[in-house]
Amino acid sequence: MAGSALFGFGDDIHAVAALYLFLAEQLSYHRKKGPLAGPPLVVPFFGSIASLIRDPTAYWDCLAARARESGQGLAADYFLGTFVVFIRDTELIHRVLDNVRADAFQFIGHAFNTKLFGEHNLIYMVGEDHRDLRRRIAPNFTPRALSTYAAIQQRVILKHLRAWLDLTSDGKAFRIRDPCRDMNLETSQTVFVGPYLSDEERERFATDYDLLNVGLTAAPVDLPGFAFRRAKRAVARLARTLTDCARQSKARMRAGGEPECLVDYWMQDSVKEIDEEVGGHLFDFLYAAQDAPTSSLCWAVAILDAHPDVLARVRAEVAADSAHRPITAEQMAELRYTHAVAREVVRYRPPATMVPHIAKQSFRLTDWYTVPEGATVFPSLLESSFQGFRDPDAFDPDRFFSEARREDVSCKRNFLAFGAGAHQCVGQRYALNQLVLFIALFVSVMDFTRYKTKGCDDFVYIPTAAPKDGCAVYLHQRRAKFPPFSEKNT
Repeated sequence: MAGSALFGFGDDIHAVAALYLFLAEQLSYHRKKGPLAGPPLVVPFFGSIASLIRDPTAYWDCLAARARESGQGLAADYFLGTFVVFIRDTELIHRVLDNVRADAFQFIGHAFNTKLFGEHNLIYMVGEDHRDLRRRIAPNFTPRALSTYAAIQQRVILKHLRAWLDLTSDGKAFRIRDPCRDMNLETSQTVFVGPYLSDEERERFATDYDLLNVGLTAAPVDLPGFAFRRAKRAVARLARTLTDCARQSKARMRAGGEPECLVDYWMQDSVKEIDEEVGGHLFDFLYAAQDAPTSSLCWAVAILDAHPDVLARVRAEVAADSAHRPITAEQMAELRYTHAVAREVVRYRPPATMVPHIAKQSFRLTDWYTVPEGATVFPSLLESSFQGFRDPDAFDPDRFFSEARREDVSCKRNFLAFGAGAHQCVGQRYALNQLVLFIALFVSVMDFTRYKTKGCDDFVYIPTAAPKDGCAVYLHQRRAKFPPFSEKNT
């Protein structure tokens, strides 16, 4: 009987302890939440993670609506033991992006990215080291360099468009997301380190990049046999390959060779660079040039199909330039409407909808709210894209084309698809050129129709935001022959 009483007393102790922990967690959450809109109670430790996993798009839409309806531009939440602040107000987003430094905010693309990419990855650098690196990178994106890249980009794009037609000869709908990603990978390899990669290395590169993507979405178990460990090893192999490319380029530039790719431009002006560091930063470039541009290409096709008037204007503008020879830098600058379409694509559907940061210290975000140390903030580039602009829910390239409207100037602070502050995308001109050239060539050589199903244009995060169905289209060759500068004429 005494034993039974003692057993019952033990149960009471456990219940009291559980209640205490529950209340302590709720009080901690409310202390951090302060006046922000957010749930009144949170599930211990797990918080809203089930909702996030079940339907990410609906989850982030809910937070955006909460922030909008509160009138504060902010909303709070909690998952996996982490306090979260969602930011939709453009000026508050700038407050975060302008304060990426050791004592304020640090970008966290993935909770375990530093284990994969290392502490000295470009996106994690701050202060003078980061500023110095960006200065050293600048020669890679001069007009002369971009002109060199444009010729390469067009050859690779046309090679893949031809292959797409071969793959769709059966008349079935063709999902272009993965093929777009393959095209971007080959484009990046060729533009960044072109002559220094063998065919075998290119194939290994593609395999390792797939292992990396799987590892980024897997449990971070750094043990043999797990996807995360395979990804970690793949990154090491990729870095070694790119380091060797940098070494070959440096030797060729010292011998007086003409630059043919990005690493050549870098080595031409920086022969004192350490090969291993250059290899690591080349990997940063290659990683950044894959999923985000892939999403933009898919959205461009889906949107142009839905706006035949815009498609007709693009085709009229590019008709002469893309017919017989590669589009030159001067001609590309004259494709003003196509550039406007490209900018509107990334405004309307920014591939990276959010850029999560962690607060390294408490940070006074407004006069009335301080982000607590350790909180994760989610500045929404997507939400900013739909503020300030005239009729923002409409896809309207004229906002960037019309001299009377000039929303590229009046709404410059709202256009955050490439970020802002010290970490604004260093390769944004290259990325926009890739989108412009793809649009120009695709609409010139292809007739296409979207294979529409319910919800096909809903967002899906893989990891960037792309059409849910992978952008399925019917493709047909528009011209009797491909441009003669492509690898093989028909």
